[in-house]
Amino acid sequence: MSWWTIQQLRIGSPKTRLAVVEKLSLEYDSEAVKPLIFALKDKSPEVRCTAAKALLRYNDPQAVEPLIEVLRDTEPLARAAAAETLGRLGDVRAIPQLVMLLRDVDLVVRGIAVRGLNRLGWQPASAPDRVLQILAMGNLQELVAMGPEGVGHLLETLRNGTPNKQLAAVKALGQTHDQRVQPAILDALKKNVPAVRTAALGILEGMADPETFSQVEPLLEDEAASVRSAAVDAAMLCGGRRAVPSLVKCLKDTFWEVRQSAAKALGTLGDTSAVDALCQVIQDPDRDVRESVIVALGELGDPRAIQPLVLALLDTENAVRNAASAALYKINRRWDETESAHRALPKVKSALKHNDYWVCQSASKLLQLFNVDVKSLQDESANVKLTMKSGPSPVYALFADLLFDRDRDLRLAAAVSLGRLREKNATAILSTASRDADFSVRQAALSALTALE
Repeated sequence: MSWWTIQQLRIGSPKTRLAVVEKLSLEYDSEAVKPLIFALKDKSPEVRCTAAKALLRYNDPQAVEPLIEVLRDTEPLARAAAAETLGRLGDVRAIPQLVMLLRDVDLVVRGIAVRGLNRLGWQPASAPDRVLQILAMGNLQELVAMGPEGVGHLLETLRNGTPNKQLAAVKALGQTHDQRVQPAILDALKKNVPAVRTAALGILEGMADPETFSQVEPLLEDEAASVRSAAVDAAMLCGGRRAVPSLVKCLKDTFWEVRQSAAKALGTLGDTSAVDALCQVIQDPDRDVRESVIVALGELGDPRAIQPLVLALLDTENAVRNAASAALYKINRRWDETESAHRALPKVKSALKHNDYWVCQSASKLLQLFNVDVKSLQDESANVKLTMKSGPSPVYALFADLLFDRDRDLRLAAAVSLGRLREKNATAILSTASRDADFSVRQAALSALTALE
């Protein structure tokens, strides 16, 4: 190695010294080992880190002791680089110092140290060392098998660990039956990380302890939608019918999944005091929410829901209409003979003028069920020419139904097929499909309409 290279490492600027070390890292000359070892004590952390990484290329035993010294470096990146190189060099002299590094304040350093120890074949000689290994590897689930001592470390991780470690600790604690767990999980409800609060609610849901309801209930108004959604299920199981008033408020949440979870929970709880609130949201903008609300009303079985459910039979979504039919049957098998059902007739008649094909079709069928002469009604909508005795052909009806399927490819195929059928009655539904969210479906519907002209 040239005298000038050594001089540059001694008196050069940080930038120059780094450039020299980087150059040495690309060479395979064994004489580069000593200058790199010298660079391990450089004033610049970047130089020390680069030198530690470069020594791996040479696999020289004389670098082991100097690298072990770097494990005490004040810079985490230098410690991490030295630990990585020592682990790969395979020299067992590094084991004691790497074990000490399992207590390092830096998470990355601990992780690299434990990987190095695993490569060196190290096995913990004591329970404390085993705990350190588990914590460094992040396999917190293994602490559960260690009993009370392992639980203690999980509780400490939950209190002071990083957000990811706290989340892992909550999940692991959920598998234990230690009496210290529940208070710790309740404290986790106050953590700043939504994922930790959500996981804690999942644990409390499984415990279903009525005494925890007062601490779960406030999270129904949490700023994070994922937490509010998890709080619904926890509140239902921990609070029972006490949770109904709060769950009713959740029916107006801004997030559809919270509204859906609340509707399901109210149906499960079976408290008919929620019927009026559920009836008020039966026209929710989200299809899945409407369906869940309707199913809940069917489970509650209260006759007050009949009129809103009759109107739900006019929904644009087939799944919602089917749910309404099933719910009505649960409440009263002869629901169509009830006064509540007949009070919905004016709106059903008005639906004959609706611009959606399936709303008109459903209205016509309902009027037939109520023995109303559809022919006698003045229908001003050009897209409705259905009577109790006439209707689309089976093939046409199939394509018309598929035109509003969730699957975009099925909707596209249905639009194309309706154009080929040249069925004049398809004008209304194709007009509706021309406003589909998918561009290809819209274009196919417009082409089909052109073919009908």
